[in-house]
Amino acid sequence: MKAKPQINTKPMTQKTNNNAIKIIPLGGLHEIGKNTCVFEYGDEIILLDAGLAFPTDEMHGINIVLPDMTYLRENSHRIKGMIVTHGHEDHIGGIAYHLKQFDIPVIYGPRLAMTLLRDKLEEAGVSDRTTLKSVTPREIVRLGQHFAAEFIRNTHSIADSFSVAIHTPLGVIIHTGDFKIDHTPVDGEHYDLQKLAEHGEKGVLCLLSDSTNAEVPGHTPSESSVAPNLERIFSQAQGRIMVTTFASSVHRVNIILNIAQKLQRKVVVVGRSMLNVIAHARKLGYIKCPDNLFEPLRSLNRLPEDKTLILTTGSQGEPLAALTRISKGEHRHIKVQQGDTIVFSANPIPGNTIGVVNTIDRLMMQGANVIYGRGHGIHVSGHGAQEDHKLMLNLTRPKFFVPVHGEHRMLVKHSLMAQNMGIPKENMVLIDNGDIIELTQESIQIVGQVTSGIELVDRAGIVHDAVLKERQQLAEDGVVTVATAIGWDGKLVAEPGVHLRGVVTVVEQTLLQQLISRTLENLLRDRWGSFSTTVDNELEVDWAGLRVEIEGALQRLIRREFQSRPLVVFLMQTPEKPPAIRTTRKRRRSAAASVAS
Repeated sequence: MKAKPQINTKPMTQKTNNNAIKIIPLGGLHEIGKNTCVFEYGDEIILLDAGLAFPTDEMHGINIVLPDMTYLRENSHRIKGMIVTHGHEDHIGGIAYHLKQFDIPVIYGPRLAMTLLRDKLEEAGVSDRTTLKSVTPREIVRLGQHFAAEFIRNTHSIADSFSVAIHTPLGVIIHTGDFKIDHTPVDGEHYDLQKLAEHGEKGVLCLLSDSTNAEVPGHTPSESSVAPNLERIFSQAQGRIMVTTFASSVHRVNIILNIAQKLQRKVVVVGRSMLNVIAHARKLGYIKCPDNLFEPLRSLNRLPEDKTLILTTGSQGEPLAALTRISKGEHRHIKVQQGDTIVFSANPIPGNTIGVVNTIDRLMMQGANVIYGRGHGIHVSGHGAQEDHKLMLNLTRPKFFVPVHGEHRMLVKHSLMAQNMGIPKENMVLIDNGDIIELTQESIQIVGQVTSGIELVDRAGIVHDAVLKERQQLAEDGVVTVATAIGWDGKLVAEPGVHLRGVVTVVEQTLLQQLISRTLENLLRDRWGSFSTTVDNELEVDWAGLRVEIEGALQRLIRREFQSRPLVVFLMQTPEKPPAIRTTRKRRRSAAASVAS
C-alpha cells in the first residue's frame, strides 16, 4: 500500500540564518482574503500585495478587516518597495490604510491595478506616501540591492493580472498570484506559460502557489464559457434585465456589455465601484463598447423595459450594495417589477451565503424571476483547479514548495498533491499567518513567528478588541444604564435612574429599581469608609475607586437577576467640595496669618 503523504507543519526553533531568505505571510493563510506577504534578505524587505477581507456577522459595525501590520510598522525603515499582482480588493484594498502608518518607497504593478489604487490613495489622502509605477509583461524591476521582480502575464477573473518571478541572491522564487490557466481568455491575453517553463528549465528555488480550488478536480472552465449561457438567458427575458457580478470581474462585465449591445439593450450602471471599474477599464482598453450603449440612471423610467439592462453591484449580499437596497425597496430610483429577470453571475464567497440567499428571497417575493446557482453556467471561478495546479508544478519544477492563498483544508490538499507529484515532504511547509519561513539553497523550514492577527476598521478608524467585545455584548444581551448621585455623606441623593435597552427580563422595572437602590445603599454603608478620608480637615473621596466598586456590584446583581450578561453602563454624579469645610480652612489660614504678622 502506498504511504500517505506527509507535510512538514511544525515550527522549528533555532537561530535564524542572516544569509537565508525569509518569507513571512501576514494574511491569506487559512483564510480567503487580506493577502499580504513579506520577503526579506539581509536588511531589506519587499512586500507582495496588501489586501483586505470583509467582516463576519459577529463583527458589528466593522467595514473591513486588515492583517496586523505591527511587524512592518516596526521595520518600516527596511522596506524597499511593493509588488502588486492584480487589482482585486483582497490584494490591494489594504494599501491606503497601511500608508497612513508607514511609507512604501515605490509600488510596482499592472496598469489597471495601479489606476484603481491611485484613486484609493487620493481619496484617503496618502498619495504622497508612495510612488506608483505601472509595469508590462516580462518587465523586470529592481527593489533594493537584493531583489528584482519579473512580471509574468497570467489569467484570472480580472484583467491585467500577473504572476511574479522574484530574483534573489539565492535563486528565483515564483509567486503565482491568483491564477487559473485559461486557454481562451476574453481579452486574448494568454498565460505566459513559456516564461514559466523557462524558469523551470533554469531552476526555481521555491514556488508559492494559489490554493483556492485545490479541492476541485479537473480544470477550471474558461471565462469565455459563460458568454453563450448569459446570452441565452438575456434573449429569453421579456422585461427588464438586472445583472449583478463582481465589479472587478472586468472580463465578465465585458461579456455582459457585449451581449447587451448585440441584443440592442441600453445599459444602466448602478453602484459606485461598478461605475469606477468600467470607466477605468474602458480608458485602458480592457472594455470596448460605444458610449451610446450606456444611459444614465435618471433615464431609466423612460427606457422600454424589453430594451433595458441594469448592471449593478450586490452579488455578495453586501448590506449597502445597490441590489441589496433594491431588494429591500430602499433604492431611490429602482423598484423591482413583476416580470423583471435578475441574474446573479457570481457565486457567494464563503461567509456571504446567508446575505445572498436573503437578497434572492426578497427579490422573488416581489415577483422577479431570479436566476442563480451553478447549474446555469453563468459563473466560473478565477482560480485554477487541481489539473491547473499540477500543470503549474510541472512547468516550474520547484525545489521547494509553499501552498498559499486558501483555507486550511485547501493548503493541505495542495501540499499532498505536490508531494504525490514528486516534491519531497521535507521540501515543503504548511504555514500560517505570521510564520517565518527560512529558505536557503539546501533547506526550507519554519524558524519562528512575528506578530500577526487582524485589525478591524470602521468609519472612524481602528476598532480595538474591547470595543468589539462591547458591541457583541450589546447585540446579544442589550444594555442596562444606571444613573445616580452621591452626596458627601456617602448616601444617595435620590433614587437611581434605571433604563433598559434590548434586555429581556422577567424582573419588573419597579422591583429592579428597588434591588439596585438597596445594593447601592448597602455598598455605600459598608464601604464608604474605604474610599473617604479627612486630610487637613478636608474630606477627600476616591470617586474613581468607588465607581469601579459600584460597577462590579451592579454587574453581579444584574447578571444574577437576568441570567444573561447585558452591558452595564453606570453614570455617577459627584458633588462639589463641601462649603463648610472649605470655609473652615480659609478661617484657619486667616488666623495663622494674623499670628504671623
